[in-house]
Amino acid sequence: MQTRFEIIYEDTAVLVCRKPGGIAAQSGRLGEQDMESLLKNYRAEKNEPPYIGIVHRLDQPVEGLMVFAKTKEAAASLSRQISSRMIGKHYYAAVRILPAAGAYGGLPGKAGTLEDELLFDKKANRAAAVPEGSGGKKAVLNYRIVKKKEDLALLDITLHTGRRHQIRFQLAERGCPILGDRRYGPAQSGGEEYPLPALCAYRLEFAHPVSGKTMDFRIQPEFLTRILDWNNIK
Repeated sequence: MQTRFEIIYEDTAVLVCRKPGGIAAQSGRLGEQDMESLLKNYRAEKNEPPYIGIVHRLDQPVEGLMVFAKTKEAAASLSRQISSRMIGKHYYAAVRILPAAGAYGGLPGKAGTLEDELLFDKKANRAAAVPEGSGGKKAVLNYRIVKKKEDLALLDITLHTGRRHQIRFQLAERGCPILGDRRYGPAQSGGEEYPLPALCAYRLEFAHPVSGKTMDFRIQPEFLTRILDWNNIK
């Protein structure tokens, strides 16, 4: 079965794609499809050099925009932008506000900043908050509550650090697990109704590695209509 992915933009230096939820950006598992291998095959079919540079990550179950480099020079430029936090990464997350969390699920107001020291356990495949100086890495994001409906809320998130599972962990820790997130959310946050986490990297901004031009791409998350039916997000 052919895995579907959508190419949003392509030139001689970069590929901007919509990664489907459930597909890894890069996988070390034998025989498992990932975006790297799919895009290498795509380039090979066009008789192009099958080089694909991975410059950032997106959790396997999460859908959203990713940029891939088509040359080593472009990969180096984009990697520098990632390291300098010059690439804009924006997400929509649909969360369930748990009763015990209180107003806004423990989030400090309708808009704010979440900051933690995170340590990722590769063996357990989970993130955890640790005291400062305990080997963790700073995780920072800004959020804004866009809409609220009963015990559900839609958040617009700007990610400043790209720690593994960062958004999923930070929201769940504050009593607002993402719908469908079976790793960090309790039974109330998912189930058969939500097959994948309702989290999407909906906007991506970066400077083109050759021209320097500001590139700005946006998509509408599938879960907005499939799960929440909230359209025309402002």
